[in-house]
Amino acid sequence: MTIFSVAITLVAAAASTSSLYEPSNVIPPKPAREMRGAWIATIANVTWPSQKGLSSAAQKAEFIALLDRAVRLKLNTIIFQVRPESDAFYASSIEPWSEFLTGTMGKAPLPYYDPLAFAVQEAHARGLELHAWFNPYRARNSLARWPIAPNHVSKTHPQWVLRYGSQQWLDPGEKEVQIHLLKIVMDVVRRYDIDGVQFDDYFYPYPEKDRAGKVLDFPDYASWKRAEKGGFARDDWRRENVNGLIHQVYEAIKAAKPSVKFGISPFGIWRSGEPPQIRGLDAYTILNADSRKWLANGWVDYLAPQLYWPIDSPEQSFPVLLKWWAEQNVKGRNLFVGLDSTKTNERWKVQEILNQIRLTRQQSGVSGQIHWNMKTLMQNSPLVAALEREVYQQSALTPASPWLGSGRYGKPKVRVDRATPGSEKGQARLMANRPVLKASWELTEKPWLWLLQTKVGTQWKTEVLPGSKTSRSWVGSEPGIIAVTPIDRMGNASSSAVLQRRM
Repeated sequence: MTIFSVAITLVAAAASTSSLYEPSNVIPPKPAREMRGAWIATIANVTWPSQKGLSSAAQKAEFIALLDRAVRLKLNTIIFQVRPESDAFYASSIEPWSEFLTGTMGKAPLPYYDPLAFAVQEAHARGLELHAWFNPYRARNSLARWPIAPNHVSKTHPQWVLRYGSQQWLDPGEKEVQIHLLKIVMDVVRRYDIDGVQFDDYFYPYPEKDRAGKVLDFPDYASWKRAEKGGFARDDWRRENVNGLIHQVYEAIKAAKPSVKFGISPFGIWRSGEPPQIRGLDAYTILNADSRKWLANGWVDYLAPQLYWPIDSPEQSFPVLLKWWAEQNVKGRNLFVGLDSTKTNERWKVQEILNQIRLTRQQSGVSGQIHWNMKTLMQNSPLVAALEREVYQQSALTPASPWLGSGRYGKPKVRVDRATPGSEKGQARLMANRPVLKASWELTEKPWLWLLQTKVGTQWKTEVLPGSKTSRSWVGSEPGIIAVTPIDRMGNASSSAVLQRRM
């Protein structure tokens, strides 16, 4: 046995059942491949923690409840907001602890723990990917809310920070800001075992108005004039500032840890009028976010446009935008869709989200969804029940990212044993004195995940298990076929070991 093999102690001696199961050439069905994600927002305590200043134990319990709900719904990815306002939900030597965690900016949790390290550990123990979500440019979301820690960027580098309406914003036109942001992202990539980095839809800020109702101009004239020798018009210069950061972040992540995915979830409309019937905020012009370019150039491993409109909205048509985005994906990166599941709490019927999920499955080139946000998946019981019943019945692997490489493994060794457990303390009463069939598997190298596929009668069942779990037991109905496949961090599947019960 390797150190990655797990043994379950049974009172009665286990007898080998190699005479009952034998290697088989049966090819199990291809497993579902679909991003099933959800955002955990920390800004203003939207999702987690539910309020400022909770004890460390209460914070941990709330986070575990979120992860357990994700497992129940057969999700496979959590996107955790770790930097909402130039602050940190992790131990950082660069930025202060978030005020939304403890109630005081710069104050660490007490008793001490590191929320990001805890989140990664608990997510991986459940076979979930954990992506660290950064808001790159926002410095403060409200100027009149809380005291500022001495090491907040507005104190340490006030020359980088611009006031825009009720907010403070890092100036994307300052080269030092780009260096600062790259340093922050790579600090997390290097120190934490995260599976991905994600930026949201905030680049240059959404428009704010003055008291007279006039849209305010973003006050970056000085930095633009200093860079004017580049010959760019101001809007083009702004877009190039963002483009430069996106490209640098992607290249830096790949140089340090190629398996860590870089994704962006932009506003769902690239340009008003693209495609022709679409009308709405023009993110290319207003936010200076050329998200189509990032996808076309392969500067992301995935893009998740926020399509937060209903199917039958003519000017923001969900299926029309879905098809348009798929057509832009010339590099074949993973394309997911952000769904506004919160609208099922008031404005939409549950069926709207279910139908949107079905449309993503029908559209070639689209391979999953991310729900905004996990709080709704905790509180909206009709939505949860419908997701379980109608669209998330079986587990799914995240789509592979073959351009990131491969950590393929050999074929695992699988052993099947049967024993009758005793009824001593700790044994489930239901299992007492009933035969238990246990499959155990081992591999010289620990994979990221195990794909376990079993066939009982004519029905196949798929389970996705963390790499640390190397056994599965059955009481009662026993599978006729057992297939075990190791999966690497990039989502690639290796050779399957398949056993079939002798007739």
